[in-house]
Amino acid sequence: MTKLLQTLVNSIALGSLYALTALGYTLVYGVLRFINFAHSDVFTVGAWISFVIASAFGWAVTESPLFAMPLILLLAMATCALLGVTIEILAYRPLRRAPRLNVLITAIGVSLFLQNVGQLKFVFGTQPQHMPALIHDTSIVEIAGVHIRVVDVTVVVLTGLLLFGLEFLVYRTRLGRAMRAVSFDERVASLMGINVNRIVSITFGIGSALAAAGGLLFALKYESIKQSADATWVLLGLKAFVAAVVGGIGNVRGAVAGALLIAFVEMFGAAYFSPHMRDLYVFVILIVVLLFKPSGLFGKAVVEKV
Repeated sequence: MTKLLQTLVNSIALGSLYALTALGYTLVYGVLRFINFAHSDVFTVGAWISFVIASAFGWAVTESPLFAMPLILLLAMATCALLGVTIEILAYRPLRRAPRLNVLITAIGVSLFLQNVGQLKFVFGTQPQHMPALIHDTSIVEIAGVHIRVVDVTVVVLTGLLLFGLEFLVYRTRLGRAMRAVSFDERVASLMGINVNRIVSITFGIGSALAAAGGLLFALKYESIKQSADATWVLLGLKAFVAAVVGGIGNVRGAVAGALLIAFVEMFGAAYFSPHMRDLYVFVILIVVLLFKPSGLFGKAVVEKV
């Protein structure tokens, strides 16, 4: 029972982190119909920016105050939102009418650029760093020998609040209506008076802000932050992309469901079968889902007239 509950807690926390990253993929795809493969690197920047800000305030060597966590969260989200908008304007906007292959190659190039720039000494460097304890990670409650800790509750609660806010934004506001209009038909949306460039930039900014929140929460939970070009970040981004595809890329709720699904499969597979094959389980789920439901769990088949 202890092992089962501990695996369950770990799965929910990991699925929450995957969800924040997967939403960036699904938002951009929903609006522009292409995959921003540099999104996982924005997640990495979010983790490193959080560390840099905490160190600048001296919280890496001294105990952090209660307002440290929300302050760093807001600053990291704002910084990565600005980064996402900059990437969209400089790298993707000139290619909006170009073939999809051009955009794909550009996305990979932006990803490699962010990875290598992050390794420069005057940026983040190549040495792994230990994330300061911005929250007091104590045990809240013990159930059957499993300690529910503050950091796990923080990850799940904050992720839930951000997802609820995104859901409200997309489906209950004028901005969300404009985003869905651009997603449906960019040309018609522009004829109806919607500023397409502004909506696309805002979409990139929102997705990047969510990735920054995920990066901060990841750093708080796992404490160690590896260099920006480490394979850990690349694999994490791939899993988040798998989550978006499994859930039905372009669907907000589907991204969350897919993230939780692959996190449960990964953690339970590692706990009860082989921990060395935990990454394999994720991609097996992707293959199985696409075989039986190519559009994803929450996706809808699109019929086009020829």
